[in-house]
Order: sequence, then C-alpha cells, then structure tokens
Amino acid sequence: MLENAAKDLSKYRFERAEQMLRASKVAYAEQDWMTANNRAYYCFFHAMRAVLALDNTDFKRHSAVISYFNQHYVATDLFDRSYGAKFANAFTIRNHSDYDDFYLFSTEETIALIQDAEQFLGDVRAFLAGKGVL
Repeated sequence: MLENAAKDLSKYRFERAEQMLRASKVAYAEQDWMTANNRAYYCFFHAMRAVLALDNTDFKRHSAVISYFNQHYVATDLFDRSYGAKFANAFTIRNHSDYDDFYLFSTEETIALIQDAEQFLGDVRAFLAGKGVL
C-alpha cells in the first residue's frame, strides 16, 4: 500500500514538473522572462521531489531538497553530475528573478535554464519509468 502511495505521489509531482515546464515555455514566448525563470526552476524542483517521493522523503526548505538530491542521486551517479551546478544556477536565477529589484539576466540565461529543465525532466521521466511509476 505504501509503495503505491509513494508511486502515486511521485507521478503527481512529475506531472506538476511537466506543467511548470510548459508554463515556462509559454512565459518565454510572451517575453515574460521572470516568470519563465521561475517556472523553469519549479520544473527542476517538482521533478526532484518526484524522485524523493519514492524514498518517502521531503523537506520544507528548497535548499534541503536540492542538497538531498545531490547527495543521494547526483553524487552517486544515478543522475549526471552536471546537474549539481544546474540546480544551483536555477535556484540562484529564480531567487534573483523573484526577489531582487531590477535584476538583469539575459534571454540566453533563460533559454539555457529552460533547456536544462527540459533535459532534467527527460532524465527523471526515464528514471521513474524504470521504477514503474510512469
């Protein structure tokens, strides 16, 4: 029963990550860079939480989610090591976009962030499929 609940939660979180990626692309197309950055970050975040659901693990702080994922999935080579830097970059850009007045970022940074989120989502999709979630 618990295993099915964990898989259901994982699937729900993954679907939220997909929604965030779609929203990021729509915002980018509308030249709403701050929202595009925010939604791309949340794609990463919900995708990580989809994986953590299978461990019956969650955290209140975003930094704790990222740290746990890096320690248990990136450092162990279950996911590409380049994601550690990509998560940190996404977290930083999202924080600046959301909280700093007059934060300047390039459209290239936003494009790269969206592409990184899309790549990560694909890797999480493959991981969850291998676990029988998707």
